[in-house]
Amino acid sequence: MDSSSFVPQSVHCFAYFSNRTMIHNFKKEGKIVPSEITVKLLQQAMQQSDNNRFIIDGFPRNEENRAAFENIVKIKPEFVLFFDCPEEELTRRILNRNQGRVDDNIETIGKRLKVYFESTLPVINYYNSKGKVQKIDAQRSVNEVFEDVKSVFAKFKPVVRVDSTK
Repeated sequence: MDSSSFVPQSVHCFAYFSNRTMIHNFKKEGKIVPSEITVKLLQQAMQQSDNNRFIIDGFPRNEENRAAFENIVKIKPEFVLFFDCPEEELTRRILNRNQGRVDDNIETIGKRLKVYFESTLPVINYYNSKGKVQKIDAQRSVNEVFEDVKSVFAKFKPVVRVDSTK
């Protein structure tokens, strides 16, 4: 291996581990990871994919995320899937999921919900004003929510064109 191929891999490896630690710390504090890092990670994953349509879960989380993504990646969402659920139910579900996550405790959940109401809900309202929000009542059973999600995706299913000249 020559030195020119070794250096970028080392830099990439260092960036990965430093981002991973930083992301972990932000999650632990219930804070939002800086847009520049999140958008670059998303953009990299999208560029490495053979797909041209993506589902991005839990993003954008604030106006800065939204603007950075649309300005850097140059993509606007076809729709935004919004799972509407009361705060008490969200807290109960998070505390009961038992995944051993550093952010699954009452203190961090409170911080995350505060950030959600201050930063994320305005983004949902922005997309709603553009007619892009598909709202799901997430307080219902898993099966009911899943059926609603399937129907939303069915509305946005790509049209398959058949070449009649063959």
